[in-house]
Amino acid sequence: MQRRTRLAAYYELTLALVNGRVFEWSTGQAPRLALQGAVQVAVSASFGFAIDDQRRVVAWRAGSDRTEVLLDNAVWLAAGDSGLLVIRCDGSLWQREASARDWARVADTAVHAWVGDGADYYVAPAGGLFVRGKAQRGQYGDGRLAEAPGWTHVAGDAVAVVAHTGHALYLRRDGAVLGTGGNRFGPLGRHGYGDKADRWGVVFEGANVIATGSRHSLAVRPDGSLWTWGAGEGLTPKHILSKVVAASGGLNDSVALTTDGVVWAWAPGQAPARLTLPP
Repeated sequence: MQRRTRLAAYYELTLALVNGRVFEWSTGQAPRLALQGAVQVAVSASFGFAIDDQRRVVAWRAGSDRTEVLLDNAVWLAAGDSGLLVIRCDGSLWQREASARDWARVADTAVHAWVGDGADYYVAPAGGLFVRGKAQRGQYGDGRLAEAPGWTHVAGDAVAVVAHTGHALYLRRDGAVLGTGGNRFGPLGRHGYGDKADRWGVVFEGANVIATGSRHSLAVRPDGSLWTWGAGEGLTPKHILSKVVAASGGLNDSVALTTDGVVWAWAPGQAPARLTLPP
């Protein structure tokens, strides 16, 4: 899974995966070593999650050293307000809703998935984009503003999808980034400020990695340049860092990982600063 996330942020909780070690911190706190032997991370408001080197989904409460195994044979993991989405070794997609113990099979095959803040998404092998959940801010991108039953096909030619507070972005095969949903603070860029953008529209081009926070968005181009727009930055994408391989956004800050293994963090409108990780 080439798009496994090495950085994960959800509001004020952030995880960074560097050389198999997972570091955790909340806004204003110093990072701590939370787990070793991981290959991907995901995060919700108060829990960290990872796929370990035995392909198991493990979870822990933020600040705790006690982990719990939730599922085996996993190759992709996403987490958020509504629960978890996991792609297993056979390509099947599974969901565990928040506060539930049981897993439900969502689709026979998926290549990417994301848990938003009320709306969840996955990408099928042929590029079809599917969504389930809230639609009141235009999260489906097909014009509807009312929730549909089950999973709804809303776009095509997708390779990845991310979502946060009432909005979503997906990466098209040609490198275009399309967005829909709420744009009060500008995470959808060219859509212009407003509470509802109910149709997918191009907001950036030439990307191969995408990320979005609560109020802003980020994209990385194949040359490693990181671009951001939204709260504190404005609607026009701004180049902010180079040699980037991963990025993520939370409530009021962003985090990026560069090719040299350095983690950078910053608040909107500020320059990235190197984050000191414990030995």
